Amino acid sequence: MTLNWWTLGFQTVNVLVLIWLLQRFFWRPVSAMITQRQATIRKSVDDAHAIEAKAAAALATTVTTRAGFEAERQTILADAHKAAEAARASLLDTARTQALALQAAATAAIEAGRQAADAAWSGRAGQLAIGMAGRLATRLEGAAVQALFLDSLVQAIRALPEAVRAGLAVDGVTLDAVSDAPLDDAARAVAVTAIHGAIGAQPEIGFKVDASLIGGLELHAPHLTVANSWRADLARIHDQLPGESQPAPRPKASNAPLPLATVPTAA
Repeated sequence: MTLNWWTLGFQTVNVLVLIWLLQRFFWRPVSAMITQRQATIRKSVDDAHAIEAKAAAALATTVTTRAGFEAERQTILADAHKAAEAARASLLDTARTQALALQAAATAAIEAGRQAADAAWSGRAGQLAIGMAGRLATRLEGAAVQALFLDSLVQAIRALPEAVRAGLAVDGVTLDAVSDAPLDDAARAVAVTAIHGAIGAQPEIGFKVDASLIGGLELHAPHLTVANSWRADLARIHDQLPGESQPAPRPKASNAPLPLATVPTAA
């Protein structure tokens, strides 16, 4: 094979021209385009990384915020639970206190009712006993009983202080001898003599009748009453009965029952 240097030279020149042309009109624009494209891609990647970083930061902020919300929610729930427990305990204490108060009030009411019932039954029994005693007293009659009442009255007058007895004999003062039934002249004379002797003076004495005495003989002065009757004794017994607050009953009177006691009282 024969090498033609002219042909080789022309081919070499053609290749060089082709390379120059390619470099001049192809590789440079393409290289510039590639470089620009790379820059655009790099910028896009950087922007993507920035956006990703912002998203990550936003996500971290969101997670932190949600964690704060969860902690706050847990705190609120815990506070609400504590408040509910405190309210429940307070309600239970209030209910327990009210229940104890109601129980105490009910116990007190039951006890008061029992005491009232006992007092009522005691009072009724006492009134019944006093009524029976009054009815029995109306069956006692006779001069002996009247003499006993007069003797009790004389003892009561003598038991008065001397100054009080002296006041009964003041001029112008009239004393009343009160009996449950009218006295005859003889009984009046005996009563006047006995009363004068007990007083130690001779004041004016009048006689009155009060059937509610049931039995007895009392001496009434303007400022003094010497009680000496079944009515006074029954009233005193009635007042001493437990649970009694009402006035003593006054049974119907007859002539002269026996007195239970003689008590001088000043009016």
